[in-house]
Amino acid sequence: MSVQSKNKKICIVSISLGKGGAERSCAMLSEMLTAMGHEVHLVILNDIIDYNYAGKLFNLGVLKTANDGLLGRFKRFSILRKFLRSENFDYIIDHRSKNHYYRELFYYKYVYKGQNTIYVTHSSKKEQYLTQFPKKFSNICNKNYHNVGVSSYIEKEVLQHTGIQNTTTIHNAYDPDWSDQTSELPDGLGEKKYVLAYGRIVDAIKDFSFLIKSFEHSKLYQTDVYLVIMGDGPDKEMLEQLSKEGRAADYVMFLPFVKSPFSIIKNAQFVTLTSTYEGFPMVLVEALSVGTPVISLDIVSGPNEIIQHEENGLLIRERSLPLFAAAMERMSSDQRLYGHCARNAKNSVAQFSKTEIAKKWNLLLK
Repeated sequence: MSVQSKNKKICIVSISLGKGGAERSCAMLSEMLTAMGHEVHLVILNDIIDYNYAGKLFNLGVLKTANDGLLGRFKRFSILRKFLRSENFDYIIDHRSKNHYYRELFYYKYVYKGQNTIYVTHSSKKEQYLTQFPKKFSNICNKNYHNVGVSSYIEKEVLQHTGIQNTTTIHNAYDPDWSDQTSELPDGLGEKKYVLAYGRIVDAIKDFSFLIKSFEHSKLYQTDVYLVIMGDGPDKEMLEQLSKEGRAADYVMFLPFVKSPFSIIKNAQFVTLTSTYEGFPMVLVEALSVGTPVISLDIVSGPNEIIQHEENGLLIRERSLPLFAAAMERMSSDQRLYGHCARNAKNSVAQFSKTEIAKKWNLLLK
């Protein structure tokens, strides 16, 4: 990667560097900006590190205690403010979710005062990144150096629609090297045909219950195809019980969160997405980047910016058990369609590679 502008000193702020797609994108952004010659520092608020990163890490999470209260939180705010002022960053790129207006007002007036800030919005749900008072929060955003949406939908329908003017779309990136990563598959998985879904197991968001019911409806299990759900979260036990009550009980498997899941993804017949909403669903990009076709509901936001229907996967317009089940049956049995989508998979997401996305960030930071 070539440096297109004077190197900058940049601070990336994230809740953590683990568990979720937004956190993985932060870690990758640190690698991209470092590779382009910028000096990168990362601040994380929780002591969770699963992903590789580049730059200097300032882990505020280690200051938390078991009885962490308001006083402890304010102390960490003060430490962060002192750190930002002493380091004199050119830009602060903030990836935190922002669900409380008065906390964000405090960040604006105290923690980030006098700083060039870039807020990154990772979800189409306004309350998660524009607080409970989006219109009021837009006044803060309009004073940022810039505001980034990770999908075109987020930029236009979330940020601009709320009155935020200084916006752009920069999608999350993938690493082409993921395709070369190999690791042993969990016991017994290598001998099975399976379809895969993965992510944090919060059913109100990911709707894995819809997927389990669609899988049963599809009768794929009658052809010895398994459904594998990978991840951790508060609804895992409930979903395990739901799967045990169904006709396909013996063909639904649950795996824990895996830091580097790419061998499991590559070995799947296809990857599914049934969320109620997203930002820019990296599960689809990750799957396609290693050559695995995808099936997704056409939700807001992201899938229709990633999937070309019948070219690299199937995009299902309606949250319908019969329609989604039929799509899974078709992808599993129609070898011509499957081969076509598999051959197109990697090239279809080339615009989201680290190299291409780094260029967009570098242009923004000129």
